[in-house]
Amino acid sequence: MTYSFTRISDLAQASPTQPTYLAIGVFDGVHRGHQMLLQQMVAQARQHGARAAVLTFFPHPIVLIRGTKGRIYLTPLERRVRLLAEQGLDLIITHPFDDEVRHTRAAVFMARLRQQLDMRQLWGGSFSLGYQREGNADYLRQLGPEMGFTVHEVTDLLLLGGKRVSSSRTRQSLSAGDVEDAAACLGRPYRLSGVVTTGQKRGRAIGFPTANLAVWEEQLLPANGVYATYAWINGERYNAATNVGVRPTVDGSHLVVETHVLDFQGDLYGQEITLDFLAHIRPEQKFDSLNDLVAQIGQDVAQVRQLLPRQALPAETAILTPFS
Repeated sequence: MTYSFTRISDLAQASPTQPTYLAIGVFDGVHRGHQMLLQQMVAQARQHGARAAVLTFFPHPIVLIRGTKGRIYLTPLERRVRLLAEQGLDLIITHPFDDEVRHTRAAVFMARLRQQLDMRQLWGGSFSLGYQREGNADYLRQLGPEMGFTVHEVTDLLLLGGKRVSSSRTRQSLSAGDVEDAAACLGRPYRLSGVVTTGQKRGRAIGFPTANLAVWEEQLLPANGVYATYAWINGERYNAATNVGVRPTVDGSHLVVETHVLDFQGDLYGQEITLDFLAHIRPEQKFDSLNDLVAQIGQDVAQVRQLLPRQALPAETAILTPFS
């Protein structure tokens, strides 16, 4: 399926070519709650001949407002754009969240959206726009008639297991190693990608060669432990046993993502591997000896073989065609 959309990196690049229905937010992870909201908005836009658009911020506002650092993102920006495009949007704006945006009053920002986009509807799950989060839903509803837009707050939030689907819940699940709940929230397995770098080659020496991935340093990693994963290499899918952790048995000190790709022959150095996390096998632990570690890895690999089907799944086939 082909998705054609326009992408711009600043609101200033937008033009009011047609009436626009707009959703604003970080949309980190583009989880099932995000998907529900965006699909409702897109359906309404199609019905009324309007443009369906999203304005997403990067970096995350908490980086500037709270000084948060480290691994906070569920998806790198480029993947976020891809996932947003799959919801059928016509326009995606990846607007920088900087001091100017932080200190812009809600009314001023809304006026800019009306001018730049001809915004007619503003969509969201909850609103807290503008300086000191003054632009809540009630404030924006009062502002709307004066400026010529309506507010559509989607309050029928998506629940799974009696709990709200959210980016925060997804992060908490990953931090606990619960990749199954994270996948339920996202509507797909949690995904990491990275280029294979040269390691210490201990895995090869013990009969279980591993590929060490250089994963984006700001993307959240699942809790330390061993996982059943799919490894995508050059469009082909392989079963894999993946370890996230510091390798305490061999006195490791740096956090690594390393994967043993089952039934793969060949050199992976310099190639990109994408991992889909499907099941948690066990937490990371320190073994009394290298032989004990080797025995456990053998059990881990056997469990991965038992858990994961051998038939291939289709790779992501959506072709995204940005107009700009």
